Parts: sequence; C-alpha cells; structure tokens
Amino acid sequence: MALTGRAALVAALGSIPVGILEPGWTGILAVNGPLALACACDFALAAPVRRLVLSRSGDTSARLGESADVTLTITNPTGRLLRARLRDAWPPSSWRPGTEVESSRHRVTVPAGERRRVTTRLRPTRRGDRQADRVTIRSYGPLGLFSRQGTHKVPWTVRVLPPFTSRKHLPSKLARLRELDGRTSVLTRGEGTEFDSLREYVPGDDTRSIDWRATARQSTVAVRTWRPERDRHILLVLDTGRTSAGRMGDIPRLDASLDAALLLAALASRAGDRVDLLAYDRRIRALVQGRSAGDVLPSLVNAMATLEPELVETDARGLTATALRTAPQRALIVLLTTLDAAPVEQGLLPVLPQLTQRHTVLVASVADPHIAQMAQARGNAEAVYEAAAAAQAQSERQRTAEQLRRHGVTVVDATPDDLAPALADAYLALKAAGRL
Repeated sequence: MALTGRAALVAALGSIPVGILEPGWTGILAVNGPLALACACDFALAAPVRRLVLSRSGDTSARLGESADVTLTITNPTGRLLRARLRDAWPPSSWRPGTEVESSRHRVTVPAGERRRVTTRLRPTRRGDRQADRVTIRSYGPLGLFSRQGTHKVPWTVRVLPPFTSRKHLPSKLARLRELDGRTSVLTRGEGTEFDSLREYVPGDDTRSIDWRATARQSTVAVRTWRPERDRHILLVLDTGRTSAGRMGDIPRLDASLDAALLLAALASRAGDRVDLLAYDRRIRALVQGRSAGDVLPSLVNAMATLEPELVETDARGLTATALRTAPQRALIVLLTTLDAAPVEQGLLPVLPQLTQRHTVLVASVADPHIAQMAQARGNAEAVYEAAAAAQAQSERQRTAEQLRRHGVTVVDATPDDLAPALADAYLALKAAGRL
C-alpha cells in the first residue's frame, strides 16, 4: 500500500505516522476515527492489482528508425472499479532520448468485469531484439488517499531490423541489370554469358556476333544476342570480428556492411542468382542458405537484425574453411571486412589462395569519411599534421588493396554512404564481363 500525496496532506493536518503495516506496505493511521475510517474504505475500494489479467498484441518487428505499436490489454475480473496509472517498461534503447516517460506511462480506468487497451509506441534506436520488462500498476481508491501497487510480467519481443537505407539505389541498378539481361539493345558478349536470341543486324553490331547459318536461311543478316548467365551462386560473408565495431561516421562499420549486403542481395536475386549469407568471427554467427528469390531478402534481414560486433580477432582460416564448405561449387564470394593492413596481411592474405583458386572473390570495405576530411585540412600546423596522417592512412589502405588485386581479388573501398552502390556496380561489372 503506497501513501499518496493527498494522504500525506491529511497526515500533516491531523495524523501521525505509524510505519510498517505489513511487509512492503507503509501507511498512516489518522488519530480521529472518521479520518481513519475514510482511509480504510479508500484502501478497501481500490481494485487489487495482483488479480488483474494482462496480455499483449501488436507489432513484432520494425525497421530501425520506424515506430512499433504494442498494445496492452488489461482485464479486470474483480468486483471493483480499477482507477490506475501504469508503466510499461522496456529497455532504454526502445525509445528516443527523453521520450520514455511520455511513451511508457498511461492512465486507465477499467470497470469491474471489463477490459481496456493501452498502446505503447516504441521508437528503437538500435538493431536487435527488444523485450518487454514488466508492467507496474498503481491502483487508487475513489478518494485517492491510498493506493495498491504491483507488477506483472507480460512477455513480448519486438525485433528491430536493419533500416536498408540503400534501397533507394535499387531502381537505377535494376535498370542497368535490364540492359545486361538483354531487355534493351545494349547487349554484350562475355566469357560467361548465355545465348539469348537472334535479331536482325544493324550497323555498329560486332561482326563476330553474326550467325552465318541463320543468315543463310533468311534474307537478312542475323546476329546472336547474349545475356549474363543466371542461377549463379553469391555468398555474402560478413566479418563480425573486432574491426567491425569501429565507427565510421555515425554508425558502426558492421551496419554499413549490412546495408551494402542487402542492396547486393536484392539486386542479385532479381538477376536470378542464388544468394546465401555467412556471418563469422571465430564461429558462425548467422547462416542463411537455400532461400528462394522471394524469400531471400526477408530471411537476410531477419538474420542480420541480431548481429553485433564481437570483440575478438577474426579467425581467417576458420572463416575460409567455413566459406568453402558453404560454397563447394564455383561462386562469387563477397567478403565484407576491413582493409586495415595488419588483419589483411596476417590473417586474410595467407589463406586467400584457397578461395581464389576455386571462386571469384570480391572484398568490400568501409572507409572512414573523417579520414578524407582530414586529408583536405589546411590552414595551420595542426591541420597540416592531420592531413599528413590521413594521407599516410589512405596510402596504407591503397597498398593493402593492391596486394589483394594482385591475387585476382576485386576490391571495393568506399565511405558508408557510397559502399552499397559501389558494391552493386562491382557486381554488375563482373556480370557484364562474364566472370560469374
């Protein structure tokens, strides 16, 4: 039983504190009989909290940056009117700073034998699973002198998915894909392209594409058209080791890698390729295999939602062995990792031939935009020193990238905003060249 502000005022006017009435309950006994009777009646008429029945419904997922509405249903099986204030507690990252009090606290009145609903609007600030903590209810009597208070555990989980901000680039990449796929007149011949159809020769066509047998059967010159091969295997490998925790601008490196991987997956699935996902540091953190084109993107988003950087050094040998088991046949392996010299030279380069002798390998890395800003700094001695340090860092990354290219690896190094479209362009270039 909790002492309310009104009861405190009554106590100041004519009551004395008595102390603990029962374990966990405090209150005040009035010195005069009528006031004591009013307090007792007020407490007796407050609906008991423990007998209330609570349940949840509503959203089970939301993209980062969007809201999720979770509805709490309060059923009052008692014979008393429930006048209450309640707090629906969630982890701090379920709200934007400063909005928790407004969003989680509700006033509710539930007549005897009826139910009411209140909605808590979450606005998560981090990816992952957000689980409801507890619901605390304070039930008041009709006079507001005393209240009963208790808590209920009402489980509910909202999964916060990656925001996929690079989706805005998908239409332009699909337009380029349609050109490669033979749906426009821009058709190329690559080592791995498939025969598509015959059409009439127009000036400017490559004479090597003329089909002389077909030409002999008709009155016009016929040329072959080609399209990139379909049903290629794409394996996205996310390095979730310690280097993925570094912040690039406002987000961790891992989050930028997730966004780039989602754009590539959406594009590749539209191209008819099979897309799998492997997240690894010293063990498998996520594995998505064998999904259909329509199901691959939801599966990847769901698997990526709970990924977090692990503060351990990535086991490059274990990552390579796992990737080879996941992709036993020829595939495009897209490794999203760092271009820092030490992890690449000591970890990746010694095992890289195991991947390149069987697969086409593409390494994508997130560059720090602050380094580019530092490299342009001028005006005083401190700025010049910063520019020199930035130039040295950029030179080391370029040297590391060149070492990878000498092993036949395609390298994409871009800032968080540019990584996703740059990776998609690299995929389209490989497809146009027939290297998949």
